[in-house]
Amino acid sequence: MIRCVAIDDEPIALTIIQEYCKKYGDIEIQCFTSPIEGMKSIASTCPQIVFLDIEMGSHNGLELARTLSPGTCLIFTTAYSQYALDGFDVNAIDFLHKPIFYQRFEKAMEKALIWIDKRSLQGVRRDTITLKVEHKNVVIDVDDILFIEAMDNYVKVFRKDQPMVLSQITMKEMDEKLPDDRFFRVHRSFIVSLNSIEKFSNRKIFVKNSIRPIPVGRKYIDSFKNIYNILKLNISESR
Repeated sequence: MIRCVAIDDEPIALTIIQEYCKKYGDIEIQCFTSPIEGMKSIASTCPQIVFLDIEMGSHNGLELARTLSPGTCLIFTTAYSQYALDGFDVNAIDFLHKPIFYQRFEKAMEKALIWIDKRSLQGVRRDTITLKVEHKNVVIDVDDILFIEAMDNYVKVFRKDQPMVLSQITMKEMDEKLPDDRFFRVHRSFIVSLNSIEKFSNRKIFVKNSIRPIPVGRKYIDSFKNIYNILKLNISESR
């Protein structure tokens, strides 16, 4: 779930942003017509994305933006296009000119999610990936993934204690989204979380919370053997 805060002194503008977030999917948003209350919320909840108007009576969005944490993804929303260059001076990821149309909002969100992913890659590990599910985007915690199965041009993402997710994406694209040190492609149709493996042989893998065996493909056997001893050590240490 992506956490967002929107600050705008026009209630109608906030309603539009709120509806667009609902349509985009997997976004939790708080809206404020008071810049002071909105900035208080940002300080206490640390949202990943902030939608910020520029001209709001006694408050200027550009000045407020300079007080935001560098880890906050900023998107300006304003009716005044002359502020666009100023907006990028304070590291805004995008500038939405009112009236805002959904297609333009969607592009801004895609930029924001790429920015968030790049920020997370600078850390030790990537915690989430974003997948398109029907007409919405779903943010998935990488730690929850048990294994992934291909189904034509779709993938099924099986998760721990959560419903399976079906997304229209190729296995190659899915493999590229996942951190290499935590996932391994063991078959043309299967990617497995190394942390989820409970027991295995050269040709078969069992993951936690599932009785279904996952095959190790012939072309992947040698690569899998290379991590075989490491896996045995990790599993024995976790017991």
